[in-house]
Amino acid sequence: MSAIVFRGAKILGEAPADIWVEDELIRQVGTDLPLTAGSGIKEIDACGLVALPGLVDLHTHLREPGGCDAETVDTGTAAAAKGGYTCVFAMANTTPTQDCPAVVEQVLDLGRHAGRVEVHPVGAVTKNLAGKELSDLRGMHTSRAEVNVFSDDGKCVFDPLLMRQALEIIRDFDGVIAQHSQEPRLTADSQMNESYLAEELGLKGWPTVAEEMIIARDILLSLYLDVRVHVCHLSSATAVELVRWGKSQGARISAEATPHHLFLTQEEVRGRDPLFKVNPPLRSKEDVAALRAGLADGTIDLVGTDHAPHPRRLKDCDFECGAFGMIGLETALAVVATAMVQSGKMTWRDLARVMSVTPAKIGKAKQQGEEIAPGSAANLCFVSPDATWQVCRETQASRSDNTPFVGKELVGLICHTMYRGKLTVLSGQLQF
Repeated sequence: MSAIVFRGAKILGEAPADIWVEDELIRQVGTDLPLTAGSGIKEIDACGLVALPGLVDLHTHLREPGGCDAETVDTGTAAAAKGGYTCVFAMANTTPTQDCPAVVEQVLDLGRHAGRVEVHPVGAVTKNLAGKELSDLRGMHTSRAEVNVFSDDGKCVFDPLLMRQALEIIRDFDGVIAQHSQEPRLTADSQMNESYLAEELGLKGWPTVAEEMIIARDILLSLYLDVRVHVCHLSSATAVELVRWGKSQGARISAEATPHHLFLTQEEVRGRDPLFKVNPPLRSKEDVAALRAGLADGTIDLVGTDHAPHPRRLKDCDFECGAFGMIGLETALAVVATAMVQSGKMTWRDLARVMSVTPAKIGKAKQQGEEIAPGSAANLCFVSPDATWQVCRETQASRSDNTPFVGKELVGLICHTMYRGKLTVLSGQLQF
C-alpha cells in the first residue's frame, strides 16, 4: 500500500504536525518529517484542518437486510465515511431481525464487502424484537461477528424479568445492553413531546417520565447485578440527573445523546413537518440545555447518531402518518461542533472523546478511537473547523434524505476520511 503524508494538521485541534501513514498504520507524527519529493509518497496539504481519530457511531440503522428501499449497508457506509466515521454499530431492527448468528454474520460480511468503515452488528435482545423471549445472546457473541452490544432499539425491553435475564447472560462476557428507554403503555399513539405545544397542535404527547422510569429501573438493575447498561438517545433533563446519580452510586451505566436532541427543540414540530418526528421526540429548550451540560461535564458519555433512514413516502405525508426517525451520519460532527465546540462548551479533544474514543471503548471496537500516534491504526478524519455550510438533501450519500437540518447553517466540514490507511473521502468526495 502506498504511503500518505498529511502536512500540518492540528492534532485534536491543538499543535500542528505531519501524519505519515503506511500499511494501515500511522508510522510517524511530527513537525520535522522529511520532505517526500520524488519518493512516490502522496502528500496532502492539511494545514488549518483538525485531525481526529475516525468517528465511531454506537447507534446506526443500516436497514439491510430487508429495508433496502431506505438504506443498504453500502449506501449507509458511504454516508458514514462522508461524515468522518470509520466504524458504525448496525442496529438489529432489520428483516429478518439480527437475533441469531446467521443474520449478524450476514451484516458483518456486507460491511466487509463495502469496505468503507468497520461494521459491527448489534444483536437483538429478544427474538424478532417482540419482547417475549430472549435471543441467542451467547451464540451471537461467539459467532464470527463477535457481538458485544445488544439492543431492541425502536422497542424497549420493558419486562424487568427479561431484562434481568439478559443482563445476567451478557455479564459472563462483559457485554452491554443498549436500552431504548420507553415505557410503551405511557406512549401509545404518541406523536411528540407531551407539552403545551402538543395540546396546541392536537397531537398525542410522549411524556419524559416514560423514558425516565426505564432509565431508573435499569440503573438499579445495573447496580444489583454489576453489569453494563447503555442508555440510548437520552432526551430529558431528569434523565441526565438519573444517569448522574447512577454513576455516583457506582452503576456501570453509560449514556448517549443524539445530535438532533442537542440542537433541535420541540418548537420545530410547530410546522408539522414529519422530518422533525423522531423517537424519543424533540424536547424543550430546557432539556436541550441540560443535555449540552451533561455532555460537556461527562455525565453523558458519547454522541450516537440514531441514523434512521426512511423512504420519502414515509416522510412526505401528514405528521401523524410519518415514520419516526432522521438520518444523521453526514451531519453529526457539524451539528455537535456547532452546538458544543463553537459555543466554547467543549474542545476538539472533547469532541474526539465523545464521538470516537468512548464509543469505541464501550463497543469494544479494536483499533478504533486510538490516539493519533505512531503505531496506531490509520483511522482518521480531517475537519475544516471554521467552514460554514448548509445541508442539502440532494447531496446526501444515504439512500434516504430525511434530514431535519436542510437549510440550517452548520460549522465544521469533513474534508478527508481514512479507513485502515485508505482514503474513503478526499476533499469531501467519496473515493469508492
